[in-house]
Amino acid sequence: MTAIRMFLLVMSALVASGIYLSGYNSVHWLLYIPAIGLAFAGITGTCPSIMLFKKLGFK
Repeated sequence: MTAIRMFLLVMSALVASGIYLSGYNSVHWLLYIPAIGLAFAGITGTCPSIMLFKKLGFK
């Protein structure tokens, strides 16, 4: 496990714990997207947002 993947997993856990502490019913659905994206990037090693920005033409 590299440091960046561990960082992504920790950030995902922090966002998820914030969602948990504020209550699942009172949190807007948009807040789940970064938590899921960070967890996906930490587990697989590929970041969905980087892939999206590369397809949009950014280097």
